[in-house]
Amino acid sequence: MENFPEAVIIGAGFGGIGAAIALRRIGIDDIVIVEREDDLGGTWHVNRYPGLAVDIPSTTYSYSFEPNPNWSRLFAPGAELKRYAEHVADKYDVRRLMRFGVSAESAQWDEEQQRWRLTLDDGQTLNPRILIAATGYLSQPHTPDIPGITDFAGQIVHTTAWDPDLDLSGRKIAIIGTGATAVQLIPELAKTADELTVFQRTPIYVTPKVDFAIPAPVRSVFNRIPLAQKGARTVTDLVYEVIMVVGVLHFRQLNPVNRIAAGAAHLFRRLSVRDPKVRDALKPDYDFGCKRPTFSNEYYRAFNKPNVSLQAGGIEQITADGIRTLDGQQVDIDTLVLATGFDLWDANFPAIEVIGRGSRNLGKWWRDNRFQAYQGISVPEFPNLFNLAGPYSYSGLSYFTTIECEMIHLQRVLGEAQRRGKQTVEVSEEANADFLARMTSHLDDTVFYAGDCASARSYYFNHAGEATLLRPTSTANAFREAKTFPLSAYNYS
Repeated sequence: MENFPEAVIIGAGFGGIGAAIALRRIGIDDIVIVEREDDLGGTWHVNRYPGLAVDIPSTTYSYSFEPNPNWSRLFAPGAELKRYAEHVADKYDVRRLMRFGVSAESAQWDEEQQRWRLTLDDGQTLNPRILIAATGYLSQPHTPDIPGITDFAGQIVHTTAWDPDLDLSGRKIAIIGTGATAVQLIPELAKTADELTVFQRTPIYVTPKVDFAIPAPVRSVFNRIPLAQKGARTVTDLVYEVIMVVGVLHFRQLNPVNRIAAGAAHLFRRLSVRDPKVRDALKPDYDFGCKRPTFSNEYYRAFNKPNVSLQAGGIEQITADGIRTLDGQQVDIDTLVLATGFDLWDANFPAIEVIGRGSRNLGKWWRDNRFQAYQGISVPEFPNLFNLAGPYSYSGLSYFTTIECEMIHLQRVLGEAQRRGKQTVEVSEEANADFLARMTSHLDDTVFYAGDCASARSYYFNHAGEATLLRPTSTANAFREAKTFPLSAYNYS
């Protein structure tokens, strides 16, 4: 592995692949992509649990510059996303840049060399001029700190470490968590488990999933006439943009629309769940949009099955052979499934220790001075560092929107540095402060601040109670600013 590459990208998921494509478009080809897993694809390589699928229409959940006319369903299964990642990496010739089974541990800016010093877990050190963190939002699995969990004598399975050959037929299973992953997994487990007990901390809004197989003739049209698929994407983009902008970002002005969406979800739950006590326990008591809503036609109906039960009263302790609830019940199980999501704020902002100019520690600085990043990607005092999953970076409901905005950003800034013959770029304190002030002001109108999110326990909020994950503007605004933000926002040297 070259010790002084021009650029290093941490992560070989869709973000890392997109970043490599962006760099190659402006002539930077001396790139190393380090990936801790044994293959590319990020979350779509790691996650293999039953029922895995996108929760955004596949026409929208993909690179706009590389549409896939061969999706089998509107909401494609996870294996197809993995194959799509492989296709893009091969077509744009970035797979050869990847080094698998290598984890980045820390990065420090070397003022004398004007390069980053990136330490890897195999003892090697890389010294790139440009460092791009493409570790995503959902990369650090969260294991709940429940008393007794290490005493459990049965099998424990986290959804991010699922063995595709695992057979849970006939088992007594408990699953902890009712987020987006659990909504997909619970109906699958209910089909074969002898007993399935769902432990819920916070209910989630679930709406019907308008999913269907895409007929072969339609796929054939998409292959022959790309504009047809582009039209389909325009429709799905618009639907999800309306959900995001109207229902979440302009909650203060358009509160009735949010109430209609919440009412539709409540009606769906009432029509789907027979037992009134279970139905009430599954009802969220926060506003629609505080947590990311999800879509399923099977989740609510799973609770009508005689082998499925819901526990919503809280867990006191895990024992060797089961789970004891706060109200004193003992639930005997032989398998514990953890659908407990990811550790965003403690382990992923940033995903590794990053030390910039003047020994500024990025993680500590964020926590001491608020989470912030200019256009969601750059931070003052961190030259040539771009974080593809920074604060205020997630735009719309599709991660691909974020990726493509930041690809444009990378190309413009680094292209300008090339034009000027400069080696380093660093966003100014003034530009960063102005952007933070503008994003903060926009948040006042969102459901996060104007609505009731107190009981949501949403990963959108950091430990200080700030909703700094999502960019509180429209997707159109994000793209427009990616293409037009003043290049003078950066200092070039």
